[in-house]
Amino acid sequence: MEADWKKELIELIASAKNRSDLKELLTALLTPVEYEELAKRWQIVKRLIEGLPQREIKKELGTSIATVTRGSREIQYGNGTFQKFYKRLENRQTR
Repeated sequence: MEADWKKELIELIASAKNRSDLKELLTALLTPVEYEELAKRWQIVKRLIEGLPQREIKKELGTSIATVTRGSREIQYGNGTFQKFYKRLENRQTR
């Protein structure tokens, strides 16, 4: 069972009215380093889905191979969440 405080976090994020609102919330919740790392993790996922080699991603983003491998494992063995959100973002950008 998911802890109530985790549910509340999801509700908090979902309550953002627009991108500016969400950016304001994330900036307040996360340290600059946490925000950067979260953004970097998404870039890792995008590049993996697009077929870039792990070592190239590591070099390009200046991250550890373990972090890239973790994203790769989630893409390979996860429930498809990354792919679902990648497609959503791709569809929004092509409109």
